[in-house]
Amino acid sequence: MSRKRFGTVVGAIAAVAVVMSMGGNASGDRAETAGARASAEYSVLGVTTLTQRNAIAGTGAAINGPEDSRLVISATPDEVRKIQALGFKVIKEEPLPSTQDVTPQDFPPADSAYHNNAEMTAEINQVVAAHPDLINQRVIGQSFQGRDIVALKISDNVGVDENEPEVLFTHHQHAREHLTIEMALYLIHLFTESTEQRVRDLVNSREIWIVPDLNPDGGEFDISTGSYAGWRKNRQPNSGSSNVGTDLNRNWNYNWGCCGGSSGSTGSETYRGAGAESSPEVQVVANFVRTRVVGGKQQIVTNIDFHTFSELVLWPYGFTTNDTAPGMTTEEANTFATLGRRMASLNGYTPEQSSDLYITDGTIDDWLWGNQRIWSYTFEMFPASGGLSGFYPPDEQIVPQTTRNKDAVLTFLEFSDCPKRIIGASCDGTPPPPGRTFENTTDVPIPDNNTAVSSPITVSGATGNASATSAVEVHIVHTFRGDLVVDLVAPDGTVYNLLNRQGGSADNVDQTFTVNLGSEVANGTWNLRARDAARLDTGFINSWKITL
Repeated sequence: MSRKRFGTVVGAIAAVAVVMSMGGNASGDRAETAGARASAEYSVLGVTTLTQRNAIAGTGAAINGPEDSRLVISATPDEVRKIQALGFKVIKEEPLPSTQDVTPQDFPPADSAYHNNAEMTAEINQVVAAHPDLINQRVIGQSFQGRDIVALKISDNVGVDENEPEVLFTHHQHAREHLTIEMALYLIHLFTESTEQRVRDLVNSREIWIVPDLNPDGGEFDISTGSYAGWRKNRQPNSGSSNVGTDLNRNWNYNWGCCGGSSGSTGSETYRGAGAESSPEVQVVANFVRTRVVGGKQQIVTNIDFHTFSELVLWPYGFTTNDTAPGMTTEEANTFATLGRRMASLNGYTPEQSSDLYITDGTIDDWLWGNQRIWSYTFEMFPASGGLSGFYPPDEQIVPQTTRNKDAVLTFLEFSDCPKRIIGASCDGTPPPPGRTFENTTDVPIPDNNTAVSSPITVSGATGNASATSAVEVHIVHTFRGDLVVDLVAPDGTVYNLLNRQGGSADNVDQTFTVNLGSEVANGTWNLRARDAARLDTGFINSWKITL
C-alpha cells in the first residue's frame, strides 16, 4: 500500500500493551531468515499531525494506517528506535496467527475464493478464449523470478490500434494486497461480458489496458506457506545484504528518493531500490507505458492504480504538500481534485491529494503524471481501517468491494477522453463542446398560496452521470421575484436550491444556474419546482432547460 488512513486494528491482529524494549544490535539492514520480513507491526501513539506522520515515514517505516492519535506501521527495529528518538511511544502488535489445515502455495482455505497466480492466469485465459474479438493479452516482460507480467487490451476492435483514448488500470504493486487482483478480474469480466449499454459504449470508444499483477513473485511468496506472511515488496535480492525486496511503489523514476518519502535501507518496507527502475517489474511496466508514445504523443490518457487499504481516492503529487508544483498548474490541480471527488462520491471513499496523508516519493502516480502526463489516481480499497490483517479481508468481501467501484470506474472512463471536461474546460484550447441539453417550454402557473408546482423534463438515452458543471437555465414570469423559492429536483429526489427569495421587488427570473450534478445519473425525470412563499404577486414557469 502506498499510503493509508485507518485506526483500530481489526481481525486477527491485536495490540499488546507492552512497550518495545529496543536493546541488542539489530539494525534496519539485519539479515532475513529464509527471506522473511525484516520488519514487524507496531502502533505509534500520540500522532495527530501531518508533520508527525512525515517524520515517522521519513525513518523508512511503512505507514499502514493513521487515524485519530494512533499510527499503525510496519518497521524494522532500527526504524522503531528512530521513531522512539522522536519522542513517540511505540507498541508492538502481535503477528498474524498461523492458519490450520493450510495448503502450501495457496490461500488459507477460508479465503479460497482469492486467485493465486496460476488461478488468475487460467481465468484470464478463459476470458480471452471466450471473447477474442474484445480482449487480447501480451506478455510485456518478466518478474525477477521469471513470472510473466501481462497487459490485456480490451476494445471493440481489439486487434487494431485505433485513434481512441487509452486508459490503463494497474494492480498489485504490493504483494499482500491481493484484493487488487480480484479488482482486475472484475474489470476484465465487466468490460467483456456486460450487456449494459453504458459499458458497451465505453468499450467501443476507448482502448482499455489492464495490468493485473505487477508483483507476482511477492504475491506468491506471501501465501507460500499457506498462511499470510504480510509481505509487501518484490523478491529481488539486494547486493551486499541478505534482506530481500524493493518497494515497487517507491521505485518509479520521478523525484525518486527526493523528499524523505522512501527509505534507503534494504530492510525497510519502503526500500526504494538501488536506483530508479532498478526493480524489473517497475521497468517492465514503465517500458510498456513508453511504448504507447506514438508519433511523439502518449496515447494513454488516464490511469487508476489499485491498492489496499483505507478507502481513499488519491491524486498527485505525493512528493510535495503543495497543491501545485513544477508540472502541475492550478487548472490541472483543480481537474485532479474535481474528478477525484466525483469518483469518491460514487464509491464512498475519501478523496484527497496523496501528500495530505504523508510525503511519498518514487510512486507510480507521480511518475505517470510528472513524466508521461497521464492523469493518474490511486484507489485504496476496503477496509477503511485496520492493522496487518486489513490487507487480508475475508473472501466474502471480494464481490461487494470490487462491484463497489463500478460507477466510479465507468465515470472515470467517460472523462478519459478529456479529464478537463470535469471543470468545464477543453483539452485542445477550444471552447468545450455543448453538453446534453433538454428543455420544457410548457407554461406552469404558480399559485399565490405557498403551494409548490413542478415542470418536468424526462431524460433518456443519455450515458452515465450528469456533469459537475451542469447548467440549469430558468425563465419564470413573475411580478415579485423576491417571493419565489426555486429548486431543481433530481430523479432520485435530491433537491438543489437555485433561488431562495432573492432579487427583491424585481420582476421575473431569467437566469442560468451552474449546478454540480456529478453524483446524479443523467437519465430520469428532472423537475424544476417553484413556490410563491408570500402573497399578492402571481406568475408562471415559462420555460426551462437543463444541460447535463
